[in-house]
Amino acid sequence: MKKSDFYFDLPEELIAQTPLQKRDQSRLLCLDKDTGAMEHRHFYQLPELLREGDCLVLNDSRVLPARLIGSRPTGGSVELVLLRDLGDGRWECLSRPGKKTRPGTELSFGGGELTATVEEVIEGGNRIVHFHYEGVFLEVLARLGKMPLPPYIKAELDDPERYQTVYSRELGSAAAPTAGLHFTPELLESIGQKGVNICYVTLHVGLGTFRPVKEEEIEDHEMHSEFCVIPERTAQTVTETKKRGGRVIAVGTTSCRTLESFAREDGSLPAASGWTDIFIYPGYRFKCVDALVTNFHLPESTLIMLVSALAGRENILRAYRCAVEERYRFFSFGDAMFIGDVQKDTSVK
Repeated sequence: MKKSDFYFDLPEELIAQTPLQKRDQSRLLCLDKDTGAMEHRHFYQLPELLREGDCLVLNDSRVLPARLIGSRPTGGSVELVLLRDLGDGRWECLSRPGKKTRPGTELSFGGGELTATVEEVIEGGNRIVHFHYEGVFLEVLARLGKMPLPPYIKAELDDPERYQTVYSRELGSAAAPTAGLHFTPELLESIGQKGVNICYVTLHVGLGTFRPVKEEEIEDHEMHSEFCVIPERTAQTVTETKKRGGRVIAVGTTSCRTLESFAREDGSLPAASGWTDIFIYPGYRFKCVDALVTNFHLPESTLIMLVSALAGRENILRAYRCAVEERYRFFSFGDAMFIGDVQKDTSVK
C-alpha cells in the first residue's frame, strides 16, 4: 500500500492547541468497524458504548518533564529532549541547535545544578548525552524540566497535568498516551460500576510516534521501538475476557500495540515486558483487540494506518472527512473516536 492512500485534507485551524476545561467534554465520533455507520456523541457518554464483561485497557505511562533548556560554553542557548534512558546518567536525546552540540560539548542547566557532556552523534542525528548531578536525577528533572509537547502544539500549558492522564503512574514517556486524556476519575468509576474490567499496561511513548512515514510504499517504513510492560493481573483479565467472549477495548494506539505485540493467536495474553516495534496497517489480523478508543491522527501517519487496519481504510477516511466537516478538534488535545461494534448491545455475563 502507498502512503498517499492515507491522505486526507486537514485544515490547520482544526489542530487543537489547548485542552478543554473539562476532560470528558470532548466530542466522541462512534464508528462501527463492520458497517461504517457513524454516530456523534460526547466522551462522557462512553459508558453507554461499553458492556458488562468488557475489558478496558489503559496505558498508565507518565510523561517525563523531558525538555531541558540551558546554555552552551559560548553562552548560546541549547534545548534537549530526553528520549531514552541508557543507564548510568546517559540518555539518548534530541538537541537544538544540532550543529552546536558536537561530541565533547559541555552543557549547563539550571545555573549549573545539572550539567552534561555530549558524547556522540548517532544515526538519525540524535545525541548520546552524559548528565552530571547531585542527588536523584528524576527529582532534578522535575525541578528543571518542561513538558515536551508535540511539535504541532505551539502554546505553553498553564497546567502541566493536563498533558498527563489522571491514572498515569509509571514515569518514562516523552509524549502522552493522548487517548487517555479524556478520562476523569468519575468517568472511570462509572465504567467500573457497569461491570467493565479496567486494567493497565505500560508503554513508554517515544517521540518516534511523531516521525513521518517517508517511504511511499508503507511496507518499507521502519517502525520506532518502545518499551512496554503487561502486568500479571492485566494478562489474566484480558485472557479471561477473551475466553468468555467479551470485548477487549484498547484505550489509545499505544495500548493496542502493546497488547498485539504479545498476544497469542487465540487472543490470550501472557504477562510480559520488552521492546516492541510492531507496525500495524491494513491486512493485519488482530489477535486480541476488539475495539479502540483513540484520538484523530495525522494524515499519512502510522497511527491512521493502524486504525485503518481495525476498521478498514475507506471507513476511516470517510469518518475523518466527516470529522473535518463537523469541525472536530484533532490530535493530542483534540476530540476522540470509538471504533468497534457499536451497533450491538448484548452483554457478556
